[in-house]
Amino acid sequence: MPFHSVLPSALTAITRTVTVAAGRFAPGHLGELTAVVPFELVDAVLAETRTVQQRLRDLPSRVGIYFLLAMCLFPEVGYRLVWDKLTGGLAGVPVASPSAKALRDLRRRLGAAPVRALFEVLAGALAHPATPGVRFGAYRTVSFDGCSSLRVPDSARNQAWLGRTAHHGYPTLELMTLVETGTRSLIGAVFGPTVEGETSYAGRLLHLLRPDMLVLWDKGFDANAFLAQVTETGAKVLGRLRSNRRTPVLARLEDGSYLSVIGTVKVRIIDAEITVTCADGTVFTGFYRLVTTLTDAHRHPAAALISLYHERWEHESAYYALRHTIMAGRNFRSGDPAGLEQEMWALLALYQALRAMLVEAAESAPGTDPDRCSFTVALQAARDQVVQALGVVPDESDSVGLIGRRVLDRLLPPRRHRTSTRKVKSPMSRYSERRDDGRPDRSRTITDLAVIVLTPGPEQPPLPTVSRDDRHTVPAQRRRHRILTLLQDDPTRLWRVAEIAARFGDIRLDTMYRQLSRWADSGLIHKIGPGLYAATTWSPTTLQSARVR
Repeated sequence: MPFHSVLPSALTAITRTVTVAAGRFAPGHLGELTAVVPFELVDAVLAETRTVQQRLRDLPSRVGIYFLLAMCLFPEVGYRLVWDKLTGGLAGVPVASPSAKALRDLRRRLGAAPVRALFEVLAGALAHPATPGVRFGAYRTVSFDGCSSLRVPDSARNQAWLGRTAHHGYPTLELMTLVETGTRSLIGAVFGPTVEGETSYAGRLLHLLRPDMLVLWDKGFDANAFLAQVTETGAKVLGRLRSNRRTPVLARLEDGSYLSVIGTVKVRIIDAEITVTCADGTVFTGFYRLVTTLTDAHRHPAAALISLYHERWEHESAYYALRHTIMAGRNFRSGDPAGLEQEMWALLALYQALRAMLVEAAESAPGTDPDRCSFTVALQAARDQVVQALGVVPDESDSVGLIGRRVLDRLLPPRRHRTSTRKVKSPMSRYSERRDDGRPDRSRTITDLAVIVLTPGPEQPPLPTVSRDDRHTVPAQRRRHRILTLLQDDPTRLWRVAEIAARFGDIRLDTMYRQLSRWADSGLIHKIGPGLYAATTWSPTTLQSARVR
């Protein structure tokens, strides 16, 4: 039998240098993400929130902050295994080997304050003015949206705080964020029980708006008071209205939109019919009613605003990255409100740090849209770096880093036009049955998109000959006649019910409310907002001088 000698395989020895903090602080890192969350920043937020350890322990407070971030980076494993990830690349360095209880105690000692302070430092718009896809003319596009599907453990303390959401089977947190749509970075965030409502939570973030921002939102934010609060900040608005919203036509514009007023805010309304043709031949039609405070139709045509409104869906991509890419659909860990608050701020801080790396990578290659940078690639590269403890101290000669290079090597293709029905897989959800609106149940490529701006109906509908409130009186004495005369004598004025009732001493206020509401329903007058009315004879000329006196 012939003998075949087997040559030994060629071997390559790989050596690498790991640079971390000294002594007990060595496990305190986040791999290459440490460049976004450096030691100095962590020490500063600990000092600001007075959570620095009183004596040097095996688990210093700085290490605790990085442990909290790593806990969100590796949601699939327990405390001890998260610690193993942080120390896996520290061979030869003496490090502590804490128990799960010691790590829980570390969390309790830190609390939520330093992690919240860390997020508030990291939060904000990330893109430069020249970054592709982040601006509409002179405005940076941002959006409000809520997420109410973040599930937490079904403990008694969590239920006492959040209640139990029947269509999920677990208590759920309501997260409200203000997002820069071009980069999906978080400008601000608040969270709490779902019962408070989206507009209430969004109101806590209004201080973050700036006059150079254009705010996008869906019809869940269709409220007069919220619109007024946003416009008071100086920011512009492009949002969707409910289909049953009644808006007076004050002046028609050449692009098919029209000027109107909601409450005391002068707005422009765009009604559009959108017909979508998919690659498989599916055709369906939808209708949008948009409102905007960009009233110049020459500078901001209706077609451009309709196209821009779809940028709001970038917010959904941000929530997908939080819930599914990072958390992989898992519940939070914490069984009490204090732990949930700490865990949420840590998750948001980690998300923002990853977004910062993505935007930095995109801007290092001029002309690259941040939409093409894969969040999954960045996340997996960051996890690898933590395990190997690489990139903890940035290399001055490497402006992008390993995470950035991997992202740029695996850029996504330019965004394709696609459509599909939003799916809710929970059988207990009230949204589990898809509305039969003709849309495909799976993602389809769009081959044609036709947008038609619908022109409004007549400004002055025909008036009824007689109102039931004054059918038994002579014309000169009729209440309707007197009030219509009052409104038409000053057609640019917005009248409040109390002001109208005060002009006529024989009318009770509650009666005045009922009658004005009926006359508005029949088209005699315009109802501009709650308790606010105007004549139906408004014209483009009178609109320019209209004001609330």
